[in-house]
Amino acid sequence: MKQTLRTTIWQALFTLIGSFFYALSVNLFLEPNHIVTGGLTGVAILIHHYLPRVGIGLMFILMNVPLFVVSWRVVGRRFMLLSLLGMGAAAVFIDLTSWVRPVETEPLMAAMAGGLMMGAGLGLVFRQGASTGGSDVVARLIRRRRPYLRMGVIILMVDAVVIAASMLVFRSINAGLHAILAIYLSSRAVDLLLYGTDAGRVVYIISDKNDEIAEAVRQTLQRGVTYLSGEGSYTGRPRKVILCAVKRQQVPTLKKLVKEVDPQAFIILTAAHEVLGEGFDELRIES
Repeated sequence: MKQTLRTTIWQALFTLIGSFFYALSVNLFLEPNHIVTGGLTGVAILIHHYLPRVGIGLMFILMNVPLFVVSWRVVGRRFMLLSLLGMGAAAVFIDLTSWVRPVETEPLMAAMAGGLMMGAGLGLVFRQGASTGGSDVVARLIRRRRPYLRMGVIILMVDAVVIAASMLVFRSINAGLHAILAIYLSSRAVDLLLYGTDAGRVVYIISDKNDEIAEAVRQTLQRGVTYLSGEGSYTGRPRKVILCAVKRQQVPTLKKLVKEVDPQAFIILTAAHEVLGEGFDELRIES
């Protein structure tokens, strides 16, 4: 019980921190340079352009309420409660920090800095199993049916319509181009925090000296291996195929080991989106 309470407190704390960074990115870099962020935040910025007396945070809340009502029965209760915290905090922080003097820089640099800061904030929120509402909730709903899609990529797709609208509202192609850059960098930052850098490599090794290679991998790289059953199409003979997951920096050592044991071995290396389990990242189940 205490462990669950402690975990919830930490999740709420990091959700608040992420929401604060999200809000700062809007007021320091994006809104002053007419750079929309996509999603409901972008829509709120566009509305604020025509109705400057209406706070972006207030408009953000008003637009999110219907979306949360629709999503309440679809996603988990814990996710919804944390997301309500994230959405409310982001909205409040946006209006509370609206008095902060924007960073004076070129729109291009503002798009880069704002996108990275926003992505860092969103990534912190997403890691807690929460969201800040808007396209974040839409992306979460899509991932429930298409879990192989990345959160950042989904958000990038959802935000395309808002980018097009920003070019019409501000009558500037540059506004749209800067928005694309900001949202792209934001999505990359989200993926970096959620999935890390290149998680590793999946290696398939075909050799007549499988046992020797497997033992060398275990002893030198401290990595387990799995034997897959295969069959040579030419000879028709059954043979074992080594399957192994290694970190990127271990690949050169692995190649050297295989070559020393069997110079005629056949190796297939593929990039792994995520490698979870012992020796890699901890297995996390997203809401």
